Amino acid sequence: MHDYKTLEKCLDYKFKNQNLIIEALTHKSYKKQYNNERLEFLGDAVLNLIVGEYLFQKFPKANEGELSKIRASLVNEIGFTKLANKIKLGDYIYISHSEEKNNGRTKASILSDAFEAIMGAIYLESGLSVLKKIVLVLLERSYDEINLEVLFSDYKTALQEITQAHYGVIPIYKIESSSGPDHQKEFEISIWINDKTYGIAKGKSKKIAQQAVAKIALKTLESRLNE
Repeated sequence: MHDYKTLEKCLDYKFKNQNLIIEALTHKSYKKQYNNERLEFLGDAVLNLIVGEYLFQKFPKANEGELSKIRASLVNEIGFTKLANKIKLGDYIYISHSEEKNNGRTKASILSDAFEAIMGAIYLESGLSVLKKIVLVLLERSYDEINLEVLFSDYKTALQEITQAHYGVIPIYKIESSSGPDHQKEFEISIWINDKTYGIAKGKSKKIAQQAVAKIALKTLESRLNE
């Protein structure tokens, strides 16, 4: 059985019911009578609400479309994996021996699901106001700044974290072409990891094109690593 004291310290929360935290950390591959899927379902719903309310108050001038985009950048597998890594959640998950050999502890899908489950467990045990404080502290610790541009560019950061962890390299961005007058330039940028190209994308600036191609590469890499 794991010692959860360090995890509880990272969360600044002490579980009253040890069975609940065990359930939240049990992946379906572990082959017990229970797993974390129901708590994951609950956590997902509550996190959507907490992040939605947080953004509603943080950005009083943002419209519904902008708020939805920012929330979508936070409330997803990449976002939850980032938060899971912040509390070293991978160290505590119960997974099967085959998942262990398959680097299951670093898989985005497993980490993200476990994070949602842990949040669902805290909500079930202590309610919305307690969970809200924990989630907001984690968000503030994990993101230097929360706005549309920074979160969009975070695809680059997320990708770099994965390539460094799994391959020991950082992605290389190459300008393939640029067209149009100076005030309306469009850039086409490719991305390379270990001398292999992982996609190409266009944007109105180099930064936007890099973000767009990083997103493509991230999806490709995640599906490979989750196989």
